[in-house]
Amino acid sequence: MVASEVRALFAVASRPEVVSLAGGMPYVTALPLDSVGELVADLVARRGTVALQYGSGQGDPALREQICEVMRLEGIEANADDVVVTVGSQQALDLVTRIFIDPGDVVLAEGPSYVGALGTFAAYEASVVHVAMDDHGLVPEALAETIASVARQGRRIKFLYTIPSFQNPAGVTLSAARRRQVMEICRRADVLVVEDNPYGLLGFEGDPMRALRADDPDGVVYLGSFSKTLAPGFRVGWALAPHAVRDKLVLAMESAVLSHSSFAQLAVGQYLATQPWREQIKSFRELYRERRDTMLAALEALMPPGCVWTRPAGGFFVWMTLPEGLDSKAILPRAVAERVAFVPGTGFYADGSGARNMRLSYCYPEPDRIREGVRRLAGVVQQELLTRDTFGTGSAPAHTGVDTPGPDLA
Repeated sequence: MVASEVRALFAVASRPEVVSLAGGMPYVTALPLDSVGELVADLVARRGTVALQYGSGQGDPALREQICEVMRLEGIEANADDVVVTVGSQQALDLVTRIFIDPGDVVLAEGPSYVGALGTFAAYEASVVHVAMDDHGLVPEALAETIASVARQGRRIKFLYTIPSFQNPAGVTLSAARRRQVMEICRRADVLVVEDNPYGLLGFEGDPMRALRADDPDGVVYLGSFSKTLAPGFRVGWALAPHAVRDKLVLAMESAVLSHSSFAQLAVGQYLATQPWREQIKSFRELYRERRDTMLAALEALMPPGCVWTRPAGGFFVWMTLPEGLDSKAILPRAVAERVAFVPGTGFYADGSGARNMRLSYCYPEPDRIREGVRRLAGVVQQELLTRDTFGTGSAPAHTGVDTPGPDLA
């Protein structure tokens, strides 16, 4: 386990005068906090002896039924017996990795990939092999070639880890046609798919996309979370897994925490039972769409030539590629000095790639703060370009893993 090289900078970036385009924090202020407070108080008054007691390692049965109802929005028909409630989907990912990975086993992951997943894989000594993405998500041909290449090396692939909808950090979405191709490739190669889908209900255009798990119950472990559609403070996520995997997940869960918070589970269940949660998700979608539009407009108006970025159709993040010769980690101290923060791209690769990339988050700042943050960041990038052109300094360009976005980006 290795500490982040930029943690000290982000301690500075948390100051109120700094516009943070770094963290992917949901905008919980948009929740009906009075109603949430009332339902929590009612829960303690009516069911306090249950909510404040130990619970099942698999999770509250009623909540597991409600989770199946939530997943039905993405085409998943599941049995509550196959759901394991976890402390956020991050714990679900940790437990799946603990069950499957021996040191040296290969995990396939999109390039770039979620930094929390890469840390988990590293902790269990997995070897992460990145698979290229473009505007429409994971590239099926690259996946097939990567699987074949790993097999030729005599190495063992344990699973493909993917965030198919509004990916973190790239913001891109795996198209419907590619979803079918990816699943067929993995079926032929007997590769398990771990589908991490925290943003799937937060699309800005049309209905949620059909989950990979909806079409292959035996070949996919699905990870879900209430952190983005309700609130991360409850720390309630889940895994939906085939029976044999489910049993191992329950054992791993009990060994990790014995049982997690009955109070948090029952509070989430009460929210789902008494509040118009579908309408709340719709409100979140509209709020995040406005902020996405604000960020894209500001980038278009202010960023120097040579910068390109993805155009997400949902979720929280834009992935920007800097002009050749610039290094996002190297310019972060200057950005923080100018009171704006972002996440450098290298943290989203296991192999040190991504030097020219940065992740920009639009979910938390108000629109005027987003515009101001982009203005400050554009000034920093422009100054770095002048320094590069004057003194010839700057880092060598690195492979980004995401092609230059086109106007038809999903």
